Amino acid sequence: MTILSRFMNDKGVATVTDFLPRQPRSATARPLLSWLIRRVEVVRGTFPLRMECAPAFNYARSPHTTEIVIDYSSPRSDQATSQDGTARMKAMFRSPEADMELDLRYVTESSLDNIPDPEIKLELLDLMSKGHLGLSVFSEFELVEGQTVTFILRTPPKYTYPEAVRPSREKAEQLGVPFEKLVLTASDLRAPEDPMLTKDLMRELLECTNTYWNAWIRRSTYQGSWKEAVNRSALALKLLIYEPTGAVVASPTFSLPEYIGGTRNWDYRASWIRDSSFTLYALIRLGFTHEANAYMDFIFDRVKQRSADGSLKIMYTIHGEADFPEEELTHLDGHKGSKPVRIGNGAIDHIQLDIYGELMDCIYLGQKYGRPLGYDMWVAVRELVDYVITVCRNPDLSIWEVRGKEKHFTYSKVMLWVAIDRGIRLAEKRSFPCPRREEWYAARDSLYEEIMEKAYNKELGFFGQSYEETDILDSSLCIMPLVFFATPADPRFINTLRRILLTPERGGLTSNGLVYRYDTNKADDGVGGEEGTFCLCTLWTIEALARAGEFERGFLQRAITMFEDFLQYTNHVGLCTEEISPAGDGLGNAVQGFTHVTLISAAYNLSRMQGKVKI
Repeated sequence: MTILSRFMNDKGVATVTDFLPRQPRSATARPLLSWLIRRVEVVRGTFPLRMECAPAFNYARSPHTTEIVIDYSSPRSDQATSQDGTARMKAMFRSPEADMELDLRYVTESSLDNIPDPEIKLELLDLMSKGHLGLSVFSEFELVEGQTVTFILRTPPKYTYPEAVRPSREKAEQLGVPFEKLVLTASDLRAPEDPMLTKDLMRELLECTNTYWNAWIRRSTYQGSWKEAVNRSALALKLLIYEPTGAVVASPTFSLPEYIGGTRNWDYRASWIRDSSFTLYALIRLGFTHEANAYMDFIFDRVKQRSADGSLKIMYTIHGEADFPEEELTHLDGHKGSKPVRIGNGAIDHIQLDIYGELMDCIYLGQKYGRPLGYDMWVAVRELVDYVITVCRNPDLSIWEVRGKEKHFTYSKVMLWVAIDRGIRLAEKRSFPCPRREEWYAARDSLYEEIMEKAYNKELGFFGQSYEETDILDSSLCIMPLVFFATPADPRFINTLRRILLTPERGGLTSNGLVYRYDTNKADDGVGGEEGTFCLCTLWTIEALARAGEFERGFLQRAITMFEDFLQYTNHVGLCTEEISPAGDGLGNAVQGFTHVTLISAAYNLSRMQGKVKI
């Protein structure tokens, strides 16, 4: 995807285009180039610019060396080929301790015949007084209309072409071949992932990247309202997919605070089982079956690798590993001084029983809309449901990953009911053998009765956060009609929904059309500190209102108003954060995949309900 930013002053206009190169599936030219590319172009007048590149290896814990060397990946690497008699250079950053290397290269060009290519000079920059463990580089230059410079940051391939054919005139004389032929020979011998850096290549990569993303989003089958917001969310979701395994990362960022100055600073760069059914639902609804099937394969691999007792981790790395140790980086300040900065996530070892409901719903949706389930996979699924029956009466730490006491959280109980229910539905729809069918029925029905008896506060008139604390409201329970636990017209659910819609001052969770998870002043979650309204909860509430709007039209109008207001909190390219502050600023990690998945679901069901109910 390409992102274009425009900078203007009285004397000129400059555009900066950032992209990661992609090419259409039909293209057969070269492998995927893992490059970060920034193209800077002046489209009017003149514009002074400064480029700085300051990598910090291993979260700024490992030192590195920096050199400015001849760039042999450029046809201009021979001294005689540049306009001022110097070779094109590049910056090399090496960190043996982190076992990593980066290089920074550039390509210059001019689109006007009477304007020469700009000249770029890389220079060393010392930022070590600010905590950097190695030198950085910078370049100051002024571009005029028509001039462009493209910077490329990458991990250089280990392959280097033979010293004998490096394109220098001295080597050409030694080999007795024309210099121009030697340059061509060097280009031919380069590894496919290390093509010669030319103007034509840069133009081709930009064009192919735009073609790829335009072609991808055109595959969307969505025809409802708010199509631009849905497409933006689809693009965000695609960017969160790790294609080698099909995993969908929860967020590409880490340790961005849920409240400025607070301690709720978590790392979400992993794939959560909890996100599975919601992600799959969004992909299916938009027609992206390739991505949906790849994610299902990732999920099935995790089911096959469950622990000896039948349990699963709540999250896995994008490679499918079950190890994501949490560390605090005390040498980093964090966003606006919010500490501690954390990498990894200790919640990976939490007992969060709700994940089995999301997982089984994911498998059910995949079976309903995707590839049919095979017998071997059914046996694994059957064993999973058998395991759920053994733990469905146990306490856990539930969806919000609290770091306090385990409780009988209502959300987890609802999702455990979902796990058993989807197992029954699969067995019935496919006529799969189910030796413990009657036990499944009995467990599902008794769990339903238990939730209605122990989670509903008859005095206050709403479902509580847990059996232990039915006086605490939790907006995650808006999920009930979305997973078909309760109908959207059920009086108990409607009472809970109405309570959530009240302001915090009146005992609810909604402020300015945005919804909090729960009252952090009442609930002891073992974390402490404040937080903003939760985007996921806002969107779940909107979808619950939409479904209830089939029976009470005022709810549908409220849902539409809340949804359109929510869209105003996305940023200039339609991306969502995890939370929103009272002042309307984004909080928590960004981009938050769960938010975008739920936005797609809310838009889809709002549009569907608009077609059924005339307001």
